[in-house]
Amino acid sequence: MAEIPESAISEKFLAGTGPGGQNVNKVATACQLRVNVYALGLAPDAYKRLKTLAGSRMTTEGELIILARRYRTQEANRADARERLSDLIDAALVRPERRIKTKPSKAAKARRVDSKKARSSVKAGRGRVRGTD
Repeated sequence: MAEIPESAISEKFLAGTGPGGQNVNKVATACQLRVNVYALGLAPDAYKRLKTLAGSRMTTEGELIILARRYRTQEANRADARERLSDLIDAALVRPERRIKTKPSKAAKARRVDSKKARSSVKAGRGRVRGTD
């Protein structure tokens, strides 16, 4: 779990949407978490991965916005937003493994050519039969 400085985070509670009856109109339970990504001190490659993972949740000013409204209490939504933020940053910090290019062996190339020739001769034998008339 990534350690996120409190100075980089700002929270705001909004009125939630969806089911909840009259309570949803009175109580601001949805949590909007704004994080200044530059204050996290990420490496340039990790920042690039975070930007890709965040997609439209990242603003042009470098703020990451996470909206949590899954639960009916402020505390549960706050915890959910922080957990999702931490997961996102952890995923950005993981370096993808480099793909090692492979090349087919000479024997594999020869087998492929032989099977193509065999298939070609089978198909060539399917032509019209010429009569001796």
